[in-house]
Amino acid sequence: MEYNYPIDESWDTNEVMDVIHFLQLVETAYEDKVGRDDVLKAYNRFKEIVPSKTEEKQLDKEFQKQSGYSTYRTVQKAKQADNGESITMK
Repeated sequence: MEYNYPIDESWDTNEVMDVIHFLQLVETAYEDKVGRDDVLKAYNRFKEIVPSKTEEKQLDKEFQKQSGYSTYRTVQKAKQADNGESITMK
């Protein structure tokens, strides 16, 4: 599947890489399975870069429109899972 990641041009290179890492973990959750702790760690870093709830929702909406994958639903499932557990969105 080819699509563009929602990236803010004001982010520096490390921030772009960290946001892409988080989005790739969301993709993995939909296509296979991913560690709950990995998702939450990447999400916490994502929230350092995107602290605004409004901006987070806009990025999720744009990502979901392009990919069909929801960052919100993935993070919610990860929060409900036990420590060390893997999650899947299949």
